[in-house]
Amino acid sequence: MKHTLLTVALIFAASSVFAQDAAQALKLFEAGQYQRVVDSAQADGDPAVLYTAAQSHQKLGENDRAVEKYGALAARGEDDPWHFIGLSGQQLMQEDAEGALASARQAVAMNDGMAEAHYQLGLVYAKRQEWPQAAAEFDRVLQINPSNGYAHYYAGLMEYRANHPDRMANHFEQFLKLAPDAPERPEVTQIMRTVRGR
Repeated sequence: MKHTLLTVALIFAASSVFAQDAAQALKLFEAGQYQRVVDSAQADGDPAVLYTAAQSHQKLGENDRAVEKYGALAARGEDDPWHFIGLSGQQLMQEDAEGALASARQAVAMNDGMAEAHYQLGLVYAKRQEWPQAAAEFDRVLQINPSNGYAHYYAGLMEYRANHPDRMANHFEQFLKLAPDAPERPEVTQIMRTVRGR
């Protein structure tokens, strides 16, 4: 009995470390600390951290490294939604929007409660300039993980492009609260000023 409890405690501790690492990586990303995210990512570590690291490489202009990180996710088994998220990330970077869409949809179909699957699908729809669909995916991310600042950022941009200023303002306000140090802060503030000045 004691052995079983110890095993359960160790499993719980390991999973909470993963959750903390993923949340920590996301907070660093939201603060523009891309190099720190990249440095914290282990090839065999938490896939959510790898995913954030791939996006960090993109922000740093290191596209080859980003494709590599997405590739580490894509190397996972086809029974894992991360495989399709990584594949979609690679395809999107290689301008294969159709392939990226199919892969992201597969990830969502495998795990509808996975924020990163919806986030990736939202990025694909954004690339395809399908604003309402992209906004809906980022809204779904926020249902699953309300503290994801960049889901608010992208949802706000999609609502802006879809000409829904009220919804845009709500998302951007939340983004500024959740990610006060984000590099996009001046851009978001400027868009909000312009829209409110109309």
